[in-house]
Amino acid sequence: MSDDLFDGTPASSGDYDSSSIEVLEGLEPVRRRPGMYIGGTDERALHHLVAEVLDNSMDEAVAGHATRIEVRLDEGNRVTVTDNGRGMPVDEHPKFPGKSTLEVILSTLHSGGKFSGKAYATSGGLHGVGVSVVNALSSDTRVEVARDRQLYAQEFARGITQGPIQELGPTPNRRGTTVSFVPDTEIFGDRKFNPKRLFKLARSKAYLFAGVEIRWKCAASLASEDVPEEAVFKFPGGLADHLAEQINGRECVTAQPFAGQQEFPASDDGIVQGRVEWAVAWPLWSEGSTSWYCNTVPTPDGGTHEQGMRAALVKGLRAFGDLIGQKKVKDLTADDVMTGAEVMLSVFIRDPQFQSQTKDRLTSPEAARLVENAVRDHFDHFLSDNMDRGKALLGQVMERMDERLRRKQEREIKRKTATNAKKLRLPGKLTDCSGEGDGETELFIVEGDSAGGSAKQARDRKTQAILPIRGKILNVASASADKIRANQEIADLALAMGCGTRKDCDAESLRYDRIVIMTDADVDGAHIATLLMTFFFQEMPDVVRGGHLFLAQPPLFRLTAGKESFYARDEEHRQELEATVLKGKKVEVSRFKGLGEMNPAQLRETTMNPETRSLIRITLPPEFEQRAAVKELVDQLMGRNPEHRFNFIQNRAGEIDREMIDA
Repeated sequence: MSDDLFDGTPASSGDYDSSSIEVLEGLEPVRRRPGMYIGGTDERALHHLVAEVLDNSMDEAVAGHATRIEVRLDEGNRVTVTDNGRGMPVDEHPKFPGKSTLEVILSTLHSGGKFSGKAYATSGGLHGVGVSVVNALSSDTRVEVARDRQLYAQEFARGITQGPIQELGPTPNRRGTTVSFVPDTEIFGDRKFNPKRLFKLARSKAYLFAGVEIRWKCAASLASEDVPEEAVFKFPGGLADHLAEQINGRECVTAQPFAGQQEFPASDDGIVQGRVEWAVAWPLWSEGSTSWYCNTVPTPDGGTHEQGMRAALVKGLRAFGDLIGQKKVKDLTADDVMTGAEVMLSVFIRDPQFQSQTKDRLTSPEAARLVENAVRDHFDHFLSDNMDRGKALLGQVMERMDERLRRKQEREIKRKTATNAKKLRLPGKLTDCSGEGDGETELFIVEGDSAGGSAKQARDRKTQAILPIRGKILNVASASADKIRANQEIADLALAMGCGTRKDCDAESLRYDRIVIMTDADVDGAHIATLLMTFFFQEMPDVVRGGHLFLAQPPLFRLTAGKESFYARDEEHRQELEATVLKGKKVEVSRFKGLGEMNPAQLRETTMNPETRSLIRITLPPEFEQRAAVKELVDQLMGRNPEHRFNFIQNRAGEIDREMIDA
């Protein structure tokens, strides 16, 4: 050790001793950092509590043990979910003497019947934190279990058991579980459940499993024109019924939607491996929408099951085009097929892997293959069994393809014109692409010259351009117009895009098909990405609205086992890989401090190659009210009033992960 580090004066330990080390027990970690478990404490997180409880009842239905579920909203912000399934076990748990299994499930993280696959072949999640998290974040929870013709009950408050399990007597005509809870105002403030949102949640769950009946009830004072006091949902047609309601009589390219389902054969243990159900229509003059589900859980950010669906549809149309002698069909892309379509996909698989506990994105690799195999064969028959129908759909999709190629050609002409005739008007650091490849063009906005150098070597020169930026750009939401115009980084971004800003922004003039923000997988990288998203939201809203803006997903860890290497995007993903793919192997873990530490081959394989990478599309919701809410949030977090940010941070200080700060 260098003598420079020691001056002879004993270091003071201050107040950092053994008493400074906290050990959080039971459900206290959930109350300290609810954001780690439900994504925050906002309205979305509040309603996520209901989804967690309802998903447990849906798992009972999917497993064949429940046929009826009731969702009830009462005054006092109380929600009650009841099913007629098997009922949670109530006998003493073998690992917790003196405690009922019911109490263990409600008050212990990572406890549940979904880990081994014996109690549930498929389920909405394997983390074992769902109902215990709801219990931890509720001021009052009551669970009733009707099992073996006996009724039991137990009560909790903020995750703490209020007394032993009670045996309430015989109940010969009842079975199943009832969970009733009131969200804790210490966590969620004065936020109330939205009856319309819960009504839609209950209805959508009934569509996802045709064999279940879901009953809705709410207090008369909470009912409205859109939300009745009582309703019963049961849809024998499943997603096909859901699609028909959403189409609502609109004229479509094909009179019959493409809908169906495929069950995968049982494995050696006799358990069905999974099931895929889909419903797709192509309405005329529609912006379209997509709905993705895994084990009845919505995955709004899509994931691997979405990739399988896109592959099946585009490959099917290409094959049909070859069949009828349409040579241009080779230029079709999945976006040509999906744009304007109403797409619904529901998969049931064992051991699903999600990007986070809120399950917004499915990451199970096998889902892509299963969905593609299931959908592709049915889609081939859908197109060829009625040639007129197949030709009508192919013609409509190829019109969209021709329009895309026309716009692409115009951009290439503009790019070449700008490069050849007005070269000085392009940013000096921009390494442009030739635009001569078959794929769509992309601009990667990269943090730092070091990462920019790796990205230039890793890119596809024909389709991928690189623009390095220096650290954190100007926060345009809090800067004056004069300051924005005078900023060189902002000027470089605007020149590279070539589509103008604010009222002059024209997404049709954008020089690239995709704009990809590629920053380090750490807190600083997330801040830079936020500043860039704010820039596009304020200065080029049409680019965001048109779906041209994406976030790259570089890995944070590299896991090496022998000659094999795997990449993990975050700590949770790393743990999943170690527990599944690398289980039992000696693993060497290295953490990337930044994109610049990755060699070009690694950067291409993990983050830039369209065949192996994962991108998140950034877009704006179509509804005006939701767009207004996004603008309000951006103004609150990025605007000129620091008091808003201070209040936001103060209200969520308990959600900060100490390990992230130390890292």
